[in-house]
Amino acid sequence: MKANLESAELVLRLWRRLYETYTVLKRCEDQIFEEHGLTTEQYAVLVSLSYIGEPARITDIAQWLERSTNSISMIVDRMVKAGVVRRVRDKVDRRVVYVSKTSKAESMFRPATVESLANVQKILLPVPDEDKLALVNLLGEVKYQILKCLGREVDREKMKRDELKQSASAKKWINEYGVSSTPEAGRQRGKKKTTR
Repeated sequence: MKANLESAELVLRLWRRLYETYTVLKRCEDQIFEEHGLTTEQYAVLVSLSYIGEPARITDIAQWLERSTNSISMIVDRMVKAGVVRRVRDKVDRRVVYVSKTSKAESMFRPATVESLANVQKILLPVPDEDKLALVNLLGEVKYQILKCLGREVDREKMKRDELKQSASAKKWINEYGVSSTPEAGRQRGKKKTTR
């Protein structure tokens, strides 16, 4: 009985830690992206466009972000009004809407990405690589179980293939946006130089 109680307590502590970590990380991201004129949700849409490719359907963006189509549609509406993305209807099927970045988005996205990557690197710097890999695997298992609880049919092999595909995209990102030795250097790379 004591072992069951300890196990239940550990599960609750872990769940609380996951929630706290998500909340604090989101607050940190909000602060970074706000400095670049974006919300965290808008930045996530821009990231998805980079990974998926442009133009992308709202349904594909929603699927990539594990969000509902309606919530992504509302975020995209605000981004269109702000001039960050544009919508284009399919010429054959007018019900299909594609989204692509504007030049304004590109000017916001690059420095936000450089600063965000530098911040993530700074946060995770004290964690040994083998622990990072273990955490990636553990969180993958937690995600799998959550998707099952949501009643979604989940194919583990497809999840692994998607993970490999995202890993390849991550390598491309590292080459494009760089991972600096210090977060400050990364932020400097993302800022435009001004002359006086």
